[in-house]
Amino acid sequence: KTFIFVVLMFFGSYQVHRAWIERTFQKRECIQIIPSKDASRCSCGQLVTQHPPIPAGAVEETGQLVQLDVQPTERWSILKHTQTFSTDAYGVLEFQGGGHVNKAMYIRVSYDSKPDSLLHLMVKEWQLELPTLLISVHGGLQNFDLPPKLKQVFGRGLIKAAVTTGAWIFTGGVSTGVIRHVGDALKDHSSKSRGKVCAIGIAPWGIVENKEDLIGKDVTRPYQTMSNPLSKLSVLNSSHSHFILSDNGTTGKYGAEVRLRRQLEKHVSLQKINTRCQRSFLFLLSVLFYLSRLVNESVKGLGQGVPVVCLILEGGPNVISIVLESLKEEPPVPVVVCDGSGRASDIISFAHRYCEEDG
Repeated sequence: KTFIFVVLMFFGSYQVHRAWIERTFQKRECIQIIPSKDASRCSCGQLVTQHPPIPAGAVEETGQLVQLDVQPTERWSILKHTQTFSTDAYGVLEFQGGGHVNKAMYIRVSYDSKPDSLLHLMVKEWQLELPTLLISVHGGLQNFDLPPKLKQVFGRGLIKAAVTTGAWIFTGGVSTGVIRHVGDALKDHSSKSRGKVCAIGIAPWGIVENKEDLIGKDVTRPYQTMSNPLSKLSVLNSSHSHFILSDNGTTGKYGAEVRLRRQLEKHVSLQKINTRCQRSFLFLLSVLFYLSRLVNESVKGLGQGVPVVCLILEGGPNVISIVLESLKEEPPVPVVVCDGSGRASDIISFAHRYCEEDG
C-alpha cells in the first residue's frame, strides 16, 4: 500500500508539473499569410508551402475571423498576425555526434513570457540554484577567429569566474560567433571534469536548425549538431546546460530573444543575495579579466540583488547598443570589453582609452 501511495504521489506531482508549464508558457504561430518580397515566403519568414495551417478558430480581438484576402501594402506584425497556443516543446535534448552525450533542458516560450515565470521554471522545475553572479555574454553572430592568447584568457577567465562564484552564464545559445567561443571554453572545462557550469542559451526559436526534432511535451529528444552549410538556421551549442527558445512567430530571423533576455536579466538582478558575497564576486571577476576600475566603481552603486556583468567579445552595431543600454541601467551594469577581439569591442576599447587620456 505504501508503494502504491508513493507512486500515486509521484504521478500526481508529475501531472501538476506538466499542467503548470503548459498553462504558463505558450508558443506563437503566424496565422495569416502576408506576401513578402520573396513570393515563396510569408512575411513571417516561413515558406508558404510549409506555413502552419490557419486555425479555423483564429479570431482577432474584435471577435472577427482573420481575413485571408490581404492588401499587398499590409505589413506583417506579431500582435496582429500571430496567435499563442500552449507550448508544444519542452523537456531534455540529447546532443548527438560527440563521444560523450551531453544533455540539456529546453523549453519553447513566447517572446513576451513573464520573467518571474521563467525564473520560477529555472529554480523550481529545472532545480537550478539562484546565482550569486550573472555573466551575460554578447558579441558577433557570424563566425570569427580570436588570437590564441586572447581566446585562452577569455575562456579561462570566464570559466573560473563562473565556477568560483556559482554564476549563471547567459548567451545566445546557437553554435556561431561569440557563442562558439564560449562553447569551446565550456567544452574544454567539461573534459577536465572540474565542476559544473550553468550555461543558459536564450535563442530565437525561429532560427534553430532541426527545431522540429524538439517538438513534444516533457520528452527526451536526440538533437543533431551537424549544421547544414546551405541553411540560414543555426544549431544549438552542445556545451550549454539549458535553453530558453523565444518564439515570436517568425522563422529565420533574430530579435525574438532580445526583450525576453533583457527582462529576465533584470528580474534575476532584483533577487536578494548577501551583499558581502556580491562585492567579493565582482572583485574576483575584475581580477580574472584584468579590468579597469569600471567594475569596482559599479559595485558602489549595487544593492543587494544578483550582480550582472555584461561581457563583450567582437560584435557589430547591435553590440554597441547593448553596451549603451547596460550602462544606462539603474544601477549601471558593468561592461567587460575584450580588446583585440575585433570590430565593436576594439572601437569601444579605443574610445574608452582615449577618453581616459583626454580626461
